[in-house]
Amino acid sequence: MTSLDFPGMLVWMSANDLPLDLPVRPSVYVVHGNGAYANTRQALRPVDLSAVRGRRVLLKPNVGRVAPRGSGIVTDAGVVAAVIDAFREAGAEVAVGESPIVGVDVREAFEAAGLTSAAAERGCPLIDMDRRDSVERPVPGGRALHRLRVCPEVLEFDFVVSIPVMKMHMHTGVTLAVKNMKGCLWRRSKVELHMLPPVEGSDQKPIDVAIADMSSVLRADWAVIDGTVGMEGLGPSAGEARPLDAVVVSRDPFAADAVACRLMGTEAELVPHLRLGAARGHGVIDLEQIDVTPDHWRDWISPFAPPPKDLTIAFPNIRVLDERSCSACQSTLLLFLMRYQQRLLDYFPSRQVVQIAIGSGHAELPEGTLCIGNCTARHRDGRIFVPGCPPVGSQILTAISGEPMADTLDGCSKRAEGKEAQTRANSDKP
Repeated sequence: MTSLDFPGMLVWMSANDLPLDLPVRPSVYVVHGNGAYANTRQALRPVDLSAVRGRRVLLKPNVGRVAPRGSGIVTDAGVVAAVIDAFREAGAEVAVGESPIVGVDVREAFEAAGLTSAAAERGCPLIDMDRRDSVERPVPGGRALHRLRVCPEVLEFDFVVSIPVMKMHMHTGVTLAVKNMKGCLWRRSKVELHMLPPVEGSDQKPIDVAIADMSSVLRADWAVIDGTVGMEGLGPSAGEARPLDAVVVSRDPFAADAVACRLMGTEAELVPHLRLGAARGHGVIDLEQIDVTPDHWRDWISPFAPPPKDLTIAFPNIRVLDERSCSACQSTLLLFLMRYQQRLLDYFPSRQVVQIAIGSGHAELPEGTLCIGNCTARHRDGRIFVPGCPPVGSQILTAISGEPMADTLDGCSKRAEGKEAQTRANSDKP
């Protein structure tokens, strides 16, 4: 037996890459119908938090975009406030940290989600986890990933609590407690998980294998899944808000995700990164092997609409050429098309079909293709090119119109261009 002793985090591993500290039958607690704060406090009440007394606890919500409370995009501030209070009462020193998508100023994201005021009321620090250099860590036994660039706070705190929103996801099926830890990867290294080559000997998407790899070393100590208002359809940010008024809590993030999947009307076994991670022993997703309280929790199942299989169906006369794009770029484009499809067609009246390219995998592109995002830059000659990682709606509108245009619903920061430039400048630092 060997151990990977990270500062602030001890993950016991066996020679075949299986964690040994998981309960045989994990417990999951579900509370429904009382609002974000009360649901969370009630769900945490039976959980033994004695281990956190005198220790440092990092709360990792999903606040990767600038979006308001209740949008289904970001973790509800009431849930985070309740976790702060519960862990503080248990004697922990608590902070909230996030590493958002490229182009987002985390201060704006915290403010828009209501976390700035909730944390200020409690004197709880909010941490921009991208402000310092990354720490590189190995992924023993990784199939798609062999090393990770991790935000240092994840390794410095004694415990980590993953607090995601209950969302469908256009690339990974769902995004819950396990995948939420991807937000602990430093800056642009999150994007790299969407750019991986096929995994030899596997027919799974590289992103799913990568998340399973990641879960072997970036595993939260508790999961608190916010189902106050989730997102169905085109998650993680282009779908529809879906109120559920539920919270799911467990020490096993996989078990919590399995229960959340059922509440959303799907099954963890159908989610590749959960199935792959569980098969490696990183957690339990078989509901028959999980103790869920209360017994009637299935009464609260409310199926979420899944992501459509063909993302171009909703946009007639527009053809999206997508080769190895990341969810940030794809969701930005989808949001743009949902709002401005007709305006886009008006700018190209002579074309029967407007072709738009995203992603890094294009060998060549048709003439006249609108190239979106830095990954398409090598095809920019003779075409309209919109830089950014991802570009925001205002940039796309400006590029196609030739005039400065505004999109007040970008979902990124007002200071996005400056943030992006700084990120690009620093992205190659060790």
